[in-house]
Amino acid sequence: MMSDQLLTQEQTTVGLKAALRIISAWQASSDQACKILRISPSTLRRAAADPGSVRRLDQDQQQRIGLVLGVHASLREVFTNQANVTSFPRLQNGNAFFEGRSPLEVMAQGDMISLYETFKRIDQLRHLAHG
Repeated sequence: MMSDQLLTQEQTTVGLKAALRIISAWQASSDQACKILRISPSTLRRAAADPGSVRRLDQDQQQRIGLVLGVHASLREVFTNQANVTSFPRLQNGNAFFEGRSPLEVMAQGDMISLYETFKRIDQLRHLAHG
């Protein structure tokens, strides 16, 4: 997930499209989506209309897409109900890391550490559910 290798244009397009669909299902605001993926509002609008129109995403942005996909994959393993998969990121969380905030709020702080640490906490749930 944290590879130094850049994705191909096709991989980036597919990943961006999936990440935008996931973030939308979380009912994130446009501002939150921009901060999570570290893209501008104009890039978000272009990507929502046609993900293939976004020509270049840097390594940081590609890693962010990978983390969003990872959060979603972990949630799909933890919950069998799709409503839980999409609502969990919006729910206040009592875990010490989240301090009563929702995972979405933490991810939307915009820094890579918050996004990665959120992924890590949610991925731990997957291990607990199957451990």
